[in-house]
Amino acid sequence: MRVHLAYGTDGLDVEVPDDAVVVRPLHGAVPAPAADLVRAALATPLGSARLRDRVRPTDRVAIAVCDGTRPQPRRVMLEAILDELDGIVPDDQVVVLVATGTHRPNTPAELEAMLGLPLLERLEVVNHDAADPAGLVERPPAGSGVPVLVNRRFAEADVRITTGFVEPHFFAGFSGGPKLVAPGLAGTATIHALHDARHIGDPRASFGIVQGNPVHDDVRAVAAAIGVHHSCDVVLDAEQRVVACFAGDLSTAHAAACGAARAAAMRPVADRFEVVVTTNAGFPLDQNLYQAVKGMAAAAQVVRPGGRILVAARCADGFPDGSAYERLVTSMRSPAHFLDQLAGAAGTLADQWQVQVQARVQAVARVGVRTDGVTPDDLRRAHLDPVEDLSAAVADALRAAGPGARCCVLPEGPQTIPYVAGEAPPAG
Repeated sequence: MRVHLAYGTDGLDVEVPDDAVVVRPLHGAVPAPAADLVRAALATPLGSARLRDRVRPTDRVAIAVCDGTRPQPRRVMLEAILDELDGIVPDDQVVVLVATGTHRPNTPAELEAMLGLPLLERLEVVNHDAADPAGLVERPPAGSGVPVLVNRRFAEADVRITTGFVEPHFFAGFSGGPKLVAPGLAGTATIHALHDARHIGDPRASFGIVQGNPVHDDVRAVAAAIGVHHSCDVVLDAEQRVVACFAGDLSTAHAAACGAARAAAMRPVADRFEVVVTTNAGFPLDQNLYQAVKGMAAAAQVVRPGGRILVAARCADGFPDGSAYERLVTSMRSPAHFLDQLAGAAGTLADQWQVQVQARVQAVARVGVRTDGVTPDDLRRAHLDPVEDLSAAVADALRAAGPGARCCVLPEGPQTIPYVAGEAPPAG
């Protein structure tokens, strides 16, 4: 049968055996237009008074939004929030902070695509810079001792608002909510501490686990140390349409959003598979190879040890080229050697966490990548197998695995949390 995969903006088809198991997130019908859903959530906040009742005319307001690697409906969300503030706080007291973490800043053209020219002309929009000491404030360590350095404009605002998109996350459990503060608006030292080998190597640092996950526990602690006055998170379907929105108290609203995302994304399968085809959910998440590790991690949930993972990711931005991830992944002797080195390493290198997860996946299965944005030679330098014809690669891998070999397809990649029925599903 032919299965359409999320790949770039247009998608990609793959032919797999008729008995292949195709696993997708199960979202219900879109209940209302996105703007109506967001406005309704803001009008009926969870665990909090309404935003318009919490601000004063003299307040400086900072609103965090996701960077360009996330399909957040920023325009709809910002317009709804501005309507909440209308008549109370003037636009020149509002700043929009793009929560880049350690990602590159978004270009003017990307910002226009993300927000639209009217909002760019109406509001001050600033890319966060994790490496700029002057742009950060420091607070006492939080959680397990994580240093707290966060964007100064956000920390010193009178009203701090996060807006996000909640999806399964391969080591933080779920995105959105407190992740807009850390790593989104955090300094490099905070980000490295949250992503050190100990945090990432913990078995609870995985899809769907929030409570007891050392990464997410410390993310929440950093966000609490700064304080967030209001939060607004959406859940999206495979077509990136808003299917639910939750606003109000950060912890309460994010928990509700995670519950909705978990119900849609968590899908049981009967057993593990010799071959798993995955994606990185298409544009904008599959813009580079760094992000594509998330798709690999989703497939690793249900692949047999020694099996084959085949990833389809457009990677229009390359590694990204010249990134710390490129330098680190291409310099390692082998994935196994990298994991051995981490065991005795002191400190955290930039993008080390992504290479750590990739190496952990490669300890379980061989990984091939179908992409238009990274050359075959560069994929080999990253210890990945280049794949030209995805359908042929599936057939070859099944044939090599022998009689009875099975194939699983995750067309939306990390938007799905597959797990083997009978094993403990990700919970908490």
